[in-house]
Amino acid sequence: MKRPNWFQVSGEGAKALGALHHYVTTGTDLPGELIHLVFLRVSQINGCAHCIDIHTRDLIKSGMSVDKVVLVPVWEEVSYLFSDQERAALAWTEEVTRVSETHASDEAYAAALSFFGEKNLVELTIVIAAMNAINRMGISFRMKPLAKA
Repeated sequence: MKRPNWFQVSGEGAKALGALHHYVTTGTDLPGELIHLVFLRVSQINGCAHCIDIHTRDLIKSGMSVDKVVLVPVWEEVSYLFSDQERAALAWTEEVTRVSETHASDEAYAAALSFFGEKNLVELTIVIAAMNAINRMGISFRMKPLAKA
């Protein structure tokens, strides 16, 4: 079944989500590559093909190796490829994205807080929440990836 372009149907809603996306990509002290890494991992967990495609491309354009990008889903097995900051962000990303299962455990919170500090942890969590919201729109309205056969 064809689904509508949600940007056109709800211009104000799209504008609001766009403003949130703009904030998380330009208004925090977090490195841009880290933000896109988090965007990619959230999108992989949620299964948003459109966002996986976009953020994979963004990371490669930023200079991240293809070897590293393709191993993001199994980052814990290849932890040597990821910095301490990236590992802490990816762990918190999984905890927050799977919040119905994890309930953002005290142990995971303490680990993330010890690495990021209060302000950056709040901002990282906003980054995670923003991508979860965008994924839900992308999946629900079947946004197509850029990839071609």
